[in-house]
Amino acid sequence: MILPVEGGVVINAGAQGLRAMLVLLFWLAVFGVSFSYFIYPLLLALVPKRKHTGHKRSSPEDESPAVSLIVTAHNEESRIREKIENCLQIDYPNLEILVASDCSTDATDQIVGDYEKNNVLLARAEERKGKEHAQLQGILKSSGQILVFSDVATSIPKDALHKLVRYFKDPAVGAVSSEDRFFSRDGSIVGEGAYVRYEMWLRGLESDRGGVVGLSGSFFAARKEVCERDWDIYSPSDFNTALNCVRKGLVAVTAPDVLGFYQDVSDPSREYQRKIRTVIRGLTALSRHLEVLNPKRYGLFSFQVFGHKVMRWAVPWFQLLLLGTSLLLSSEGVTYFVALLGQIAFYGLVILARFVPTVRGKTWGKIPYFFVQVNLAIAQATLSFLTGRRMTVWTPSKR
Repeated sequence: MILPVEGGVVINAGAQGLRAMLVLLFWLAVFGVSFSYFIYPLLLALVPKRKHTGHKRSSPEDESPAVSLIVTAHNEESRIREKIENCLQIDYPNLEILVASDCSTDATDQIVGDYEKNNVLLARAEERKGKEHAQLQGILKSSGQILVFSDVATSIPKDALHKLVRYFKDPAVGAVSSEDRFFSRDGSIVGEGAYVRYEMWLRGLESDRGGVVGLSGSFFAARKEVCERDWDIYSPSDFNTALNCVRKGLVAVTAPDVLGFYQDVSDPSREYQRKIRTVIRGLTALSRHLEVLNPKRYGLFSFQVFGHKVMRWAVPWFQLLLLGTSLLLSSEGVTYFVALLGQIAFYGLVILARFVPTVRGKTWGKIPYFFVQVNLAIAQATLSFLTGRRMTVWTPSKR
C-alpha cells in the first residue's frame, strides 16, 4: 500500500467521494422538484384509461334520484340567507336541503329555521368539532340517495345538480367533483390562471385512470353508501370520500361541466393562510391513513396519492437541496453553474414580483411568484404539522 507523505491521496479520495455525493444529491433534487409537476403526469398519461362501466338501464326514478344538499356553516349569519336562496333556485325535482351547523353561536341557526317551510332542515352539531363532524350530522339526517356537499361561499348554478347526477348513472362512480371558478367583487371571472388550468388538466388525467385523489371541497357529491361508514371527522372530506370510494371498489371522478363559483378572498394573506390550512389538513389525513400508500391494497390510486400529494409536499425541500448543491458544485462544471444562475434569476424575478405589482400581473412574473408562494405555504404547513399543529376546527375564509 502506498501512502503519500502528507496523505494527499487520501484527501483527494475523500474529496472525490464528497463530490460524488453532492452530484447524486443534485440530481435527486432535480428529480424531486420536477416529479410531481412533470414526470408524474407523463407517467400517468401512459397508463391506459379505465374502462367505463356500461350504464345500467334506468327508470324514471333513476333519472332524478333523491338528492340531499348538505351546506356546512359556522357563524355565517351574514351569508347563510344568500346561500339558502341560491340553493332554493336550483332546478332539481327531488331535493332536500340541510344546513350542517358546526355549533354556530350567532343567528345562523335561527335564519335556517325561517326556511323550514321550504324543506330546509337544520342539522346542528352541539359540540364544535370541525367541518367533517358537522357534515356527519347532515349525513345522519339526510334522506337522499346522493349527497351533495357545499360551502356557504360557493354559488351553485341552477342546472348543476342535473349535470352532477348524470355521472352516477355509471355504477362504478362513487363520487363526483365539481370544478372551481373564482369571481372578483366586480363580478368578473378570475383565478390563478395557468396553475388552475394545470390542476384541472391533471385532475382529468387522474379521473380517467384510478380516480381523483381529492375532490373540490367546496362542491362535490357522493353516493350515500360511500359516506355512511368510515366517515373520518379528523380528515378532510374531499380526500376521505375519494379514499372511501376506492375501498368500495368505486372511483371518484371530476365533472368539468359542473362548476362551483365563489368569490376570491378579500385579503391575499388570508389566501396564503388557507393554503397552509389545506396542506396541514392533507398531511393529517395522510398520517391517519398511511395504508393508502400501499399499492398492493389500493393499486394505481396509491401511486396517484404518492405522485400528486406526497411528492408535491416534498417540493420545497427539494428546492432547498437543489439550491445548496448547485452552489457547492458551481465550480465543478457548466451544468451546475448554469443551474445556479437559473435559480438566482428565478428567485430574483420572484422577489421583484413581490415588490413590483406590475411584474406580478404579467404571466411571466405571476407563475414563478405563485409557485414560490405555494411552496412557502407547504414548507410552513409541514413544519407546523411536525410540531403538532392540527386544523380540525375551521373558520371559513371571509370573502
